[in-house]
Amino acid sequence: MRAVIAEDSVLLRIGLVKVLEMAGFEVAAETGDAETLLAAVDEHRPQLALVDVRMPPGFTDEGVRAALMIRQQSPDTAVLLLSQFVEERYAADLLAAPSSSGIGYLLKQRVADVEEFIEALRRVAAGGTALDPQVVAQLLLRRGGGPDPLERLTPREREVLALMAEGRSNTGIATELVVSESAVAKHINNIFAKLDLPVADGDHRRVLAVLRFLDGTP
Repeated sequence: MRAVIAEDSVLLRIGLVKVLEMAGFEVAAETGDAETLLAAVDEHRPQLALVDVRMPPGFTDEGVRAALMIRQQSPDTAVLLLSQFVEERYAADLLAAPSSSGIGYLLKQRVADVEEFIEALRRVAAGGTALDPQVVAQLLLRRGGGPDPLERLTPREREVLALMAEGRSNTGIATELVVSESAVAKHINNIFAKLDLPVADGDHRRVLAVLRFLDGTP
């Protein structure tokens, strides 16, 4: 699979290239700014774009704006944002984009765990989600008062859905909650039913459930 990388730190960018190549990706282009990133995506049509949140010239939200444009113009390109700090409004902007698959938001510190980071890369490239646990926590705090579309879920089902939001597999959820995988599968089926998600591919419904959980929409 082809990938492009946008990261203004040269040392981190070199490291990301190595990690992606280890994961079996062909790095078609690497850049340090959003404008060149957009040109690279248009030229190479990659399966994955790995994007720093803050890049030149302003070091504010250039990466986020580029990611949103990629999702709009190249919906087949999955996007994984990397951030130095938890900035939940940027994650919320990405989650609110029309396309509901192939999205991720991780803190840069996660790159140090190469095996876990590679798993996240592959999951996002395959159309799944990979959200940093700290980002999930901040997004949950963002959910204020008013009707909660998840009020029909039990506390355990909400725990399962929160772990799904991090991108955990059924096996990972079972390990974290110390329950069987069959119990996890049952909880997930109950979540789909209670959120009135349409019958579709299991992975797609999983993404829809996560987005329903995080964006606060009924």
